[in-house]
Formats: sequence, structure tokens, C-alpha cells
Amino acid sequence: MVIYTGDTHGYTEKILTITEKLSLTESDTIVILGDAGYNYYGNEYGDLRKKKIIGRMRPTVFCIHGNHEMRPSTIPSYTTKEWNGGLVYYEKAFPNLLFAVDGEIYDLDGKRTIVIGGAYSVDKYYRIYRGINWFPDEQPSDEIKAKVEAVLDKEGWKIDQVLSHTCPYKYRPVEAFLSGLDQSTVDTSTEEWLDTIEDRLDYKEWKCGHWHIDKKIDRLTFLMDRFES
Repeated sequence: MVIYTGDTHGYTEKILTITEKLSLTESDTIVILGDAGYNYYGNEYGDLRKKKIIGRMRPTVFCIHGNHEMRPSTIPSYTTKEWNGGLVYYEKAFPNLLFAVDGEIYDLDGKRTIVIGGAYSVDKYYRIYRGINWFPDEQPSDEIKAKVEAVLDKEGWKIDQVLSHTCPYKYRPVEAFLSGLDQSTVDTSTEEWLDTIEDRLDYKEWKCGHWHIDKKIDRLTFLMDRFES
């Protein structure tokens, strides 16, 4: 079984609840659609404690890259391995906690699934001003974008499922915009690029997090509090 849910921001309670409610085992996988929150401090200030809780769970926890966490490639304790057809980052101390590599294709319960992480942080300047961690590589780089497009070229622009942190521009949930935030200051380049992907791609399902909303529109599902298979 593969279970999908939205941002957890380091709170392990939701993952514990899903695991217990569904009686998940080692053969099951929970997918967090970005901002899992286990790499916010680079294994300091509680990151390790959270990972130890996940490490004691039975299912695999598979995380997409969000905008409130470090990329595992920048943390020395991480290495890579192949999992379900694609490369993932992991730490040997926590073999059931996996982090997707952007642009890789994974077999998730028989669905060929491409992963595209990252997004812009609307709280960027607040975090910088307050001395709270902000990561300049939060959005997909030109290299990541080129890799995604090259992989989809090889697939003939046909895939079963897309997992991303944010959504294509056309699907931005305006009802979830933060009140009082000047939207003209928001960098929407990732959403605009995802729009070009969505326009070309023949796909069956698209799931994302980031917007802290549970909603379905067309073939796209936003997840936050809900979980679904």
C-alpha cells in the first residue's frame, strides 16, 4: 500500500496516526509531498529525535523536497541508493526514511511516478530577518529542470503520476493565499515552469502539497491534513 499526505513540518504525530490507523507494515510506504521537516537543521535541534521516531516505524517514509528543509545532497551524512527504480537519498542509521531525487521516476504501486520537488517560500524575508533557516536552493535549479524535461522526453511525455511540492501556475488555489501578502512579491517561476510541463504531459494523476489545503481539481489533488492511497 502507498499512502500520500501533505506537509508535516517535522511533526511525527500524523505519520504515527496513519501507521496505526491503517496497520501499516514494512511493505507499505507513506509519501510526504514536501516539507517533511526532518532536515530543517541538518541533524541539529531535534532533527535526529524526529528521525529516530520515524526509524522505529514499520513502513517506509518517502519524502519529496519542499521549501522548508535542506536538500539531503548538502548534508554529509546522506548517501544514495536505488529504490523502486530510482535513486533516493538516505542515511544508514534510518534506512526507512527516504528522500526523492528530483527528476527520478519511481514505481509506486505499479504507477510510473516522476518527482519534482521545491517551491518558493513566501516567508523568505521574515526568516532571513529573524535569523531562521532559509535555503537558497529551495526551488528547482536550471539543472533540475533540464533533467526533468530530458527524462520526460525519454518517456515520450507520458507518465502515470506526478508528485510535486507546489502546483502548476494555472491550479494555484487563490483561496489559500495568505491575507495581507502582496502577491506581486511572490516568485512564481516554479509554478510557471510546472505549467509548461503540465501542458505537454500525458498523465493520469498529479499530487502536491505546499498550499496547506485539501482539494481536488481536474486530475490534480492537493493534500495537507488528509491522506489517501
